[in-house]
Amino acid sequence: MLVVSRLLSSSISCSSRTKYRLKSISSQMGSENLLPEKRKQATLRLCNVSSHMTELLELRAEDPLINILLIPGNPGIISFYKDFVEAVYELLGGKASITAIGHISQTRKNWEGGRLFSLNEQINHKVDFIKNELQYAEIPLLLVSHSIGSYISLEIFRRLPEQVKYCIGLYPFLSLNKESAKQSLIGKIVVSQIFSFLVSSTAAVFGLFPSWASRFLVRRSIGKSWSATAVEAGCNYLLQYHVMRNVLFMAMTEFDKLSEAPDWRFIRGKWDQIAFLFGHDDHWGPLSMSEEITKQVPDVALTIEREGHTHAFCCSEAGSLWVAYHVVSLINRQILIASQ
Repeated sequence: MLVVSRLLSSSISCSSRTKYRLKSISSQMGSENLLPEKRKQATLRLCNVSSHMTELLELRAEDPLINILLIPGNPGIISFYKDFVEAVYELLGGKASITAIGHISQTRKNWEGGRLFSLNEQINHKVDFIKNELQYAEIPLLLVSHSIGSYISLEIFRRLPEQVKYCIGLYPFLSLNKESAKQSLIGKIVVSQIFSFLVSSTAAVFGLFPSWASRFLVRRSIGKSWSATAVEAGCNYLLQYHVMRNVLFMAMTEFDKLSEAPDWRFIRGKWDQIAFLFGHDDHWGPLSMSEEITKQVPDVALTIEREGHTHAFCCSEAGSLWVAYHVVSLINRQILIASQ
């Protein structure tokens, strides 16, 4: 773990020099341009993973000391995470290579011809990517995940325990919240082929509008507090039939699988290599789940964010930056402790 210690020393030094100021983030939640304009930009590329065209968002370090793989939520559209990925890279002083991997068929182009993919197929897809692209990497692999991505990353960790060194779950969706009226409504929509078809078709019709009109619709509906990056991603992806249909189908399979309790035995066995961040008001990752985790695995690293960011933290610059700080602080504290 010497390389991790080197990374941590470098990132701590970088953090002291960075233009970011964590204390001011919450007070600027409604403002734009919190991130430095001259930061290194993440690049989007296509990669064939087990015969599935996959979108990757990457920032490559010249001499990386650590690999970070970001597993998104659902929608698994990695363009939503651009600000977050770039913030993490900057805060780590450019010493980490970061890759965000998108879900199959939640891509800008309809590569899969309308085929629908389940939660388990998306998990297999991520495992195949690690085996094919990161198998021979000699530097540590960290999984950073969001929402249902947290469930996916834990399953990856369970299947590849020798390759994964640490796993961070952000606003994790690990089990159904039976107290949530929103989840109950979503559950009824996703199990109905008729409703799923209507929702996806409506989104596709909006996608035919001129770009200015699409941006207006997204901002006025789901994206009232979104950054320009998130609005652009929403217009380019969510307003396509194949993307929305896959989002809803994957959600249906999530609801089926997550009716089961989390694998507490596995989490207890890996407690010192796992961390969670919960939101104060998040029906996907409610405080009741954080309390259950604390009960089942008392020593696991668990934080509750009370700054007013939402489950979709990556859709605002303030949320992306705050969570990026949190992730880097976890790397500094938890992995440094583990390496001693």
